[in-house]
Amino acid sequence: MTKYSYKCFDCGKYYGKDEIEKNLIYLCTECGTVEKNQPLRGILTLEYDYEWIRKSYSREGFLKFKPGKFWQYDYLWPLDFDDRKIKFIDEKLLQKIILDPNCIQELSYEGKNFSVLDDTRNPTLSFKDRASSLVVLKALQLGIKEIAAASTGNAGSSLAGICARLGLKSIIFVPKNIPDAKRIQIQSYGANLFLVDGDYDAAFDVCLELSAKKKWYSRNTAYNPLTIEGKKSAAYDIFISSNGVMPDTIFVPTGDGVILSGLYKGFSELLAIGWIEKIPKLIAVQAAGSNALVRYFADKKFEYRPAKSIADSICAGAPRCLYMANDAIRKSNGGAVEVSDEEILDAQKYVAQYYGILLEPSSSSTFAAYRKYLISDDSINEKVLLLFTGNGLKDTSALNKWNNNLLPVNEIAIKKYFNM
Repeated sequence: MTKYSYKCFDCGKYYGKDEIEKNLIYLCTECGTVEKNQPLRGILTLEYDYEWIRKSYSREGFLKFKPGKFWQYDYLWPLDFDDRKIKFIDEKLLQKIILDPNCIQELSYEGKNFSVLDDTRNPTLSFKDRASSLVVLKALQLGIKEIAAASTGNAGSSLAGICARLGLKSIIFVPKNIPDAKRIQIQSYGANLFLVDGDYDAAFDVCLELSAKKKWYSRNTAYNPLTIEGKKSAAYDIFISSNGVMPDTIFVPTGDGVILSGLYKGFSELLAIGWIEKIPKLIAVQAAGSNALVRYFADKKFEYRPAKSIADSICAGAPRCLYMANDAIRKSNGGAVEVSDEEILDAQKYVAQYYGILLEPSSSSTFAAYRKYLISDDSINEKVLLLFTGNGLKDTSALNKWNNNLLPVNEIAIKKYFNM
């Protein structure tokens, strides 16, 4: 059985796993706070016996694992892999949540080589499957049948899809301006979906209130520590896919800051075990209309501002994982950059037409930021990786902004066009 404990990010208090999991505690009982339009305080993280892992397992052995199958290294996950409620002996259950094993691609732009972690081909077509898979497996282990989440779209469709695969019920709260493609994806998976008359932050608050009253298991990002924990699997997939040759810099689309925090968690564990020498520089990429982390990174002040951008997946006026994400940037010697909606759409078009990868706007934001980065001297000889976190078909309204409407034409007109 895996040995692990919970630790508060803010005050450092440790908790035994039974205290947290049997009582469905999400935040630190000493300093945890959930306030309207404010980042969370008292977020819990998980810690393992890294010295024991270092002595018991080898770097060479770890690098032989296949990307996407996170359960192979069970000593780094908060699950009882012998629990028959999860039925880990049954490989068929695990195949239902497998991530895309061919996630790393090598590309080039204006003579510069870079790589991408492409999570657009995961089970529900987004990076969020990494967190949802772990949350749902933990719910199975705890004997919980109902899971709730607030989402701008991808976390909700991810939870709904994986719950459908594993026979659990999902209750999803989304803002009223959710793209139609994401809404219909959630509904199609059979989720109990509520369109909240407000933004993502409003959906987050009502979901927490009802989850507490109804005793639903909450998948709310950052609030449930397993959402950060699940996203660390990306760090391990990067490590395995690169055969241990790590990128120098990673561009991360950032809304709530959980992907950024999860990546840092995974890399910091690889460092603690002694399998890497340093953590890659993490660059948070935000939309100009949703730039709370960029502003906080610059002046250490949080001021709530309603978020608005074509990149709805990274729209968060009050990033719930703001402080942890900022810590990850600073400790990795990274940075935070914002890009405009125009730059995001132009990047989306370029990636589609030159690389054949269809991205939603939040994902193309990393390529937009990378183009800016190439102008700086810092980019010389650096090994760069971009995260592509969501499929473009999740928001066709964005694609319509740069694709012309076509009218039907007859056969004669078509032949005339080709001079026939």
